[in-house]
Amino acid sequence: MRNRLYVGIFLLLSCFAQLGCIVPIYSSSPDVRARQLIFTSENYRHITEIWERMWMLDMPDVMTPYRTHGGVI
Repeated sequence: MRNRLYVGIFLLLSCFAQLGCIVPIYSSSPDVRARQLIFTSENYRHITEIWERMWMLDMPDVMTPYRTHGGVI
């Protein structure tokens, strides 16, 4: 009986956390909320640039397509 109570309380709390009832994501003021939504959408727009920088796809390629000697000629 006690385990069912704990599971029920856990499910209830997890539902409230998913709905944003405990900690709201955005402000209740329309002006502040609009600014927060703009910042969020701008951050999502830069994900591709961050991804390319992380995998170094934005760097110039310095590798040669052929094997070099490496010594003094």
